[in-house]
Order: sequence, then C-alpha cells, then structure tokens
Amino acid sequence: MRDNTGIRLLKDRVFKSIIIIFSFAVIIPLGLILFGIVKNGISAINWDLFTKLPTPPGEAGGGILNSIVGSLILILIAVLLSVPFGIMLGIFLSENKGRFADVLGILVNTLQGVPSIVIGIVAYLWVVKPLGGFSALSGGIALGIMMLPIVIKSTEETLKLIPFSLKEAALGLGASYVRTMFKVVLPAGFSGILSGILLGIARIAGETAPLLFTAFGNPYLNLNIFKPVDSLPLVIFNYSMSPYDDWHRIAWGASFVLVVMVLVLNIIARLRIWRNMS
Repeated sequence: MRDNTGIRLLKDRVFKSIIIIFSFAVIIPLGLILFGIVKNGISAINWDLFTKLPTPPGEAGGGILNSIVGSLILILIAVLLSVPFGIMLGIFLSENKGRFADVLGILVNTLQGVPSIVIGIVAYLWVVKPLGGFSALSGGIALGIMMLPIVIKSTEETLKLIPFSLKEAALGLGASYVRTMFKVVLPAGFSGILSGILLGIARIAGETAPLLFTAFGNPYLNLNIFKPVDSLPLVIFNYSMSPYDDWHRIAWGASFVLVVMVLVLNIIARLRIWRNMS
C-alpha cells in the first residue's frame, strides 16, 4: 500500500500557512485602524472633553458631555425595551417546537441581518412622524430593534444548554412552570444571557445611521427623552466632515472613547462566555 504520509503532511502545512496568511490579512488592517484611532484620539483626551459642551462653530475648545450623556440615554432606552421582550421570546423559542416557532426563528434571523439604515427609516415612519419630531425615544427604539435579535438568540441558545433535569426537578417538587422558569432556569442561564446583552450593547453603541433619522443630534445637554439628543457616533459623523481642525480633534477623541467603550464591553462579554464554558 502506497504511503502518502509526506503528501498529507505537506497539505497540512500548506493549509496551516493559508490560515495564518488570511488571519494576518484580517488583523493587520484592524490593527492599523486601532493604531490610527489611538494615535490621534489619545492626544485629544483631557478633562474638558468629558465635562464641557460643544462650542459654536469656529471657536476652539469644547467637549462632548452632551454626546456621552445622550449615548447613555439611548442605550438605556434600548436596553429597557429590548431585554424584556428578547428574554421572553428567547424562552418561547427554547421551549417550543413547531411551525410557528420555526417561522418566528426565521424572522429573528432576518431582523438580525436588516441594514441599520433601513431600521432607521422604519423608526422614522413608526415613531418620529407620529410624535411630530426627532427624539431620544425614537432613537432608543431604533437601537432596541437592532439589539432585540441578539438578546433573543443569546437567551435561546443559553437556555437550550440548561440541563432538562434541573427544570424537571423543580416541576417535580410542585413548582409552577412560570416559577420554574423565573426562579430556576433563568438564574441558571443568567451569565450567558448577560453576555448576550453586553454584546448587544456593544453592537448598537457605535451605530450612526438609525440615529440620523431618529435622535438627530443636539448641541445642548438634554435629559428629555422626547427631545433630540446627541451621541458619540453622531458627533464623530458631524465633526469629521467639518472644516475646523479643532472639531476634527474632538472627533478623534470621541472615536477613542467609543472604541474603548465597545472594546471593554466585548472583553467583559467574552470573559463571561469563557467562564461559562470552563
């Protein structure tokens, strides 16, 4: 019988080399982008950037306090809207089989692939026009729609990993189905669900397109959810296109803040996922 060991080892080395080359092809552009953001953004970081409002066009100085607060408001609204619905739908999909559940799963997967600008247009038609103006609420709803499928899928997949014997034991002891789900099953999968929520927040934190149609932007500090608010992606978008060098500096600083925030959320989520797997 012919020995093909040498050929198989050669194919193995070639395949590994191709994987390494493509990995570097992905990592190098990402590294260059992060290097550019850190290089230009870290020099713009100062106390005024976090504590002051934007200055009028052409004037030096100012900060992004209104954008940071606006981003937090938008994310909070999105979380409050998407997490309860997402967890409930995730429970339904993990507990039920059949045509309706299959169709619902397809719709969730489709929603996850819808472009963000389309969601912004839908939110504009559904929320902005009926309310008569742009607002933080409409922006939060748009981001919540984007976050919803991530929460649903993370909840569904996490609950599918919970041993059936755990739920069976609770039901056998006389607990109702609702009490079993909320007191036994959900706490057991809390870490995985929380990881999905953190990934969802990281996903929507840098979105700009939906906010152009909904939150719109606001140069002032606003806490009213029925009025327009600014956000970090919006200030980066607007300031990067301006003709003022000082606004470009602030845009780099806001980019650095946003990247660090998204990176921290992703690291925390990944650590929790690895902890669950270990």
